[in-house]
Amino acid sequence: MKPIELRKQYLDFFRRKQHMVIPSSSLIPENDPSVLFTTAGMHPLVPFLLGEKHPAGKRLTNYQKCIRTGDIDKVGNAWHLTFFEMLGNWSLGDYGKKEAITWSYEFLTKELKIPAGKLAVTVFAGDKDAPFDQESYEVWKNMGLSEIHKYGKEDNWWGPAGKTGPCGPDTEMFYITDQKPCGPKCQPNDNCGRYAEIWNDVFMEYNKTAEGKYEPLKQKNVDTGMGLERTAAVLNGKDDNYQIGALKKALEKVKELSKKEDIKAERIIVDHVRAACFILAEGIVPSNVDQGYVLRRLIRRAIRQEKKLEIEKRFLFTVAEVFLNNYKLLYPELLKNKDFILEQLIREEEKFNATVEKGLKMMRKELETVAVRGVGTRGMIIRGKNMFSGKVAFNLYQTYGFPLEMIEEELKGVLVDKNEFQREFKKHQELSRQGAEKKFAGGLADHSKETTKLHTATHLLHKALRMVLGDYVAQKGSNINPERLRFDFSHPQKLTEPEKKKVEQIVNEQIKNKLPVTLKEMTVNQAKKEGAIGLFGEKYGDKVKVYSIGDFSKEICGGPHVKNTSELGIFKIIKEQAVSAGIRRIKAKLE
Repeated sequence: MKPIELRKQYLDFFRRKQHMVIPSSSLIPENDPSVLFTTAGMHPLVPFLLGEKHPAGKRLTNYQKCIRTGDIDKVGNAWHLTFFEMLGNWSLGDYGKKEAITWSYEFLTKELKIPAGKLAVTVFAGDKDAPFDQESYEVWKNMGLSEIHKYGKEDNWWGPAGKTGPCGPDTEMFYITDQKPCGPKCQPNDNCGRYAEIWNDVFMEYNKTAEGKYEPLKQKNVDTGMGLERTAAVLNGKDDNYQIGALKKALEKVKELSKKEDIKAERIIVDHVRAACFILAEGIVPSNVDQGYVLRRLIRRAIRQEKKLEIEKRFLFTVAEVFLNNYKLLYPELLKNKDFILEQLIREEEKFNATVEKGLKMMRKELETVAVRGVGTRGMIIRGKNMFSGKVAFNLYQTYGFPLEMIEEELKGVLVDKNEFQREFKKHQELSRQGAEKKFAGGLADHSKETTKLHTATHLLHKALRMVLGDYVAQKGSNINPERLRFDFSHPQKLTEPEKKKVEQIVNEQIKNKLPVTLKEMTVNQAKKEGAIGLFGEKYGDKVKVYSIGDFSKEICGGPHVKNTSELGIFKIIKEQAVSAGIRRIKAKLE
């Protein structure tokens, strides 16, 4: 079965179960600073999982493009992917565990013809925050499934997507491959490869608060997710994601370009180039911050594999063209931004090749300071305390994208102080985690009074910018937390002081005018006719929510809003700066 066939079969099945098909959302979360990328199909639906009414109803289904960056260093094995597609179906306060599990089982065994004996499932064992999921266990047991495992939060609990938000116990479905058991008690959480997870039914019954408490949700939801690539691989008798669809075609292209074989290096290139194409299609450019930093890291890690494969320089765009051609009908944004995507890949490759030379100079300079202490039995130079600095090695990794194995190759036998390297690495991870927790407070799950006010103020800011600068101004990103809003928009140059003052003045006038904030559901065409601001196209479903602020602003949005602008206080711009070519950023607060 091809991925395109699985995608269609899944959506058709849930259409028959009265689910409405909704579009795939952007990879860049809208108005959600809790994460850099959309990590799952449920992510854009957080407000509706918390109780807001969805225009398409209570039963939804779709395929969602996702990016997960936590396992970038693991990419290279048979299963890990940075970019992937997730098939999903949701109940927003409608059906429960029994229906979700029954339909999952029906789709796997009747639609996909997987023998029941090839399936194993896991359920939540319970802990201090939530009880054992007895109901899910009984549903599976009554179906006659013989292999049911009970695990804790680490294995059978999903969410929240950010620091706070909806979450709950899940039940996971595994395909039992033909790989030999790793032991007499081999089971899914051994992660030995015998069990391939293909579907996850999450029962969102709780909301995790900023204090770490798990409060029962008034609206109980079901959120299910099936990995398209992995399931397609399993159905085709493969134990490797890279042997199906566009991934296989791209892998063949890499092999064609290579003079040597290295399956891990080949997979890294394929995965990272695909992810880079989709991130670039969102208008993100390589940089040293946020999504741009992840993008740069992916591209540079792919480039570093060329040495192992002895590929000629400037090869990424050739691999990228495989994905652009294969996904152009499904994701038209790739074709629309084709020139931009290829241009950025070529530019970043050239830039990194120049950067590599700087890194090598730093490496040679450090080597000169290392005194030789002796030679080991195998000719290895022994450095003792004077071995190559782990701190410098980490700096090469962090600044120039040199992985540790590449550094060791370049040193040709000189030992690296790996303990020091790991200490620096852990220190960096901790600083990144702390920074992320501080930076990515709030999110779609944050309906606090402060965030709600700033979200509404963002609408006023957007319209004010269009009035002062011109109607070409368009939103390019938004990041809102309880302390301030951050708004990215298209504009070619720095705002003048009079322009900033004028924007502030217009926003504060609307606050003083005590304008009512109203919601109306309508079709996309109707929203267009009424002059609502929105990124029209594949982004929205048949019906959308349109928020009007008096007669001043009308915008498509799914976030929280105040009832009247009089609740906002005084609007003040804190900072205005460049983000990238043609994109400016405003940070503002309410006093």
